[in-house]
Amino acid sequence: MTDIIGYAYGATVFAGGLVGYLKAGSTASLLAGAIFGALAALGAYQVSQDPRNVTLALIVSLLLFIVMGSRFYKGRKFMPAGLVTLLSILMVIRYASKLN
Repeated sequence: MTDIIGYAYGATVFAGGLVGYLKAGSTASLLAGAIFGALAALGAYQVSQDPRNVTLALIVSLLLFIVMGSRFYKGRKFMPAGLVTLLSILMVIRYASKLN
């Protein structure tokens, strides 16, 4: 079964990096968005092939939760850090529940 939610998460992360680049000229945002978006999509592909193979998807979601959660805590701005933090914790919960 295709992990549509995982692919959507990866696309959202990529889009966030692209928006950061277009609005602020941040190549770091573009690079991070592209790398983490691609890794999240690869994780979604792996989950699509084997629903128990959540390791990469879980690690990417957890890393984004930690990094963006820290940025949200420091800056108190919902966009983009708060949104990515919220989506990431939901993905961590989703993938962690498939570890059994």
